[in-house]
Amino acid sequence: MSIKVKRVYAAPSRSDGIRILVDRVWPRGMTKERARLDEWLRQIAPSDALRKWFNHEPERWEAFEKKYWKELEQSSKAELVDHLRNLSLRRTVTLLYGAHDEEHNQAVALSEFLRKAGAKHHGPKA
Repeated sequence: MSIKVKRVYAAPSRSDGIRILVDRVWPRGMTKERARLDEWLRQIAPSDALRKWFNHEPERWEAFEKKYWKELEQSSKAELVDHLRNLSLRRTVTLLYGAHDEEHNQAVALSEFLRKAGAKHHGPKA
């Protein structure tokens, strides 16, 4: 599983592989040409209520991550999670986000969720 996380404002590179924006709203000031996206999965982003509650406040990070992971386990997002996991098994996937905080954003939480889900999925059998 090969998953990277990168700000959408950073220059694209060949090593990005498949570039997927995981924000619910389009990044301010970014053009489609500059973003060079392969996909925009806005449905996989945190709900508006969760996004607004979190407000990129680092002290809410752990609670945000747990709440977001619960949202990702819901059937409405499970298909999108499977899609990302399957892509990342074949190619490098770069999850793109627009937030200024590079450590506390939904792309970081999503990548960790995918890694943990992938480990459960492909881990040792009991």
